[in-house]
Amino acid sequence: MTRKRLQHTSNRWLTLIAVYKLLQAMLLISVGLGALRLMHRDIANVFLGFVTEMRFNTDGRLVSYLLDKAATVDDPMLRRITTFVFVYAGLGLLEGIGLYLEKVWAEYFTAIITASFLPLEVMEILHRVTWVRLGLFVANLGVFLYLLAHLRNTAPARRQARRAVHQTRAKRQG
Repeated sequence: MTRKRLQHTSNRWLTLIAVYKLLQAMLLISVGLGALRLMHRDIANVFLGFVTEMRFNTDGRLVSYLLDKAATVDDPMLRRITTFVFVYAGLGLLEGIGLYLEKVWAEYFTAIITASFLPLEVMEILHRVTWVRLGLFVANLGVFLYLLAHLRNTAPARRQARRAVHQTRAKRQG
């Protein structure tokens, strides 16, 4: 008797979400590495050098505001920022790799993590509406809603597969 091999077709939406999460993680890793390079340096001075090199108006309101903010960043704050960024990047890598491999735990994990950040994104949008914030919110809401629907739709098949495994084990032992 020959066994039929189940043909596995990859879920393109899960793959797309995985790529999105992996790109986010790579961006965060880049930010974290950049923050590490700023350790033990005068960040306001580094920013001023960048602004001057780019020929921005150093007397402008935005540049002055950013220079004031950069002057408040010290090494302990930079360490906290870097730690948060690397931890969040690690979660993104975990989500992305798990989703790419189509692991059910990754679907639940990503749905929970994504849902937990949606209220923060709403607060940011209410604070100040920008196209970037709206775009990220819509993308993350779409990810969450897709994963929720996907998990709901695939739950009966997973339950049936678990029952079949348990029945097969019971027959072998019995």
